[in-house]
Amino acid sequence: MSLLKEVLSRPGGEEIRRCFACSTCSGSCPVREIDGRFNPRRIIRMVLLDLKEEVLKSDFIWYCTTCNSCQERCPQGVRIYNIMNILKNIAVKEGIIHPTFKAQVDLVGRMGRLYEVEDFDNKKRTKVDLPEVKKVFPEVRRLFDLTGVRIDE
Repeated sequence: MSLLKEVLSRPGGEEIRRCFACSTCSGSCPVREIDGRFNPRRIIRMVLLDLKEEVLKSDFIWYCTTCNSCQERCPQGVRIYNIMNILKNIAVKEGIIHPTFKAQVDLVGRMGRLYEVEDFDNKKRTKVDLPEVKKVFPEVRRLFDLTGVRIDE
């Protein structure tokens, strides 16, 4: 299935056709200020041109922070962050996952959290009468095993 048809088949995806490339979204995007590769108008244009490989295999679809500034300023009411989420979901369905998300899954699978808790952290907690925090949650690993989520060892 073409990328455009796939986007249109998802809830909210039909909004992509309302975009007339005015570039208001790009002008108000804080991510674009930091990295010029993230250009919502350009991404929508690439989807409309059905450039599936270029869109799904690029880093820029993962940059959207869902800050809503694009939606607040869009004269057509296109919710670009919804379209970015649709593109991310399609990429994951195709087996394309950004390395940062893989790293997060690995951390959660190994420790049950994104940040490692050290003895130092627990000592600081006990000094202020807080309970110690478990370093690892084997229940999360079990949940990963049951659902088939793979982590790198």
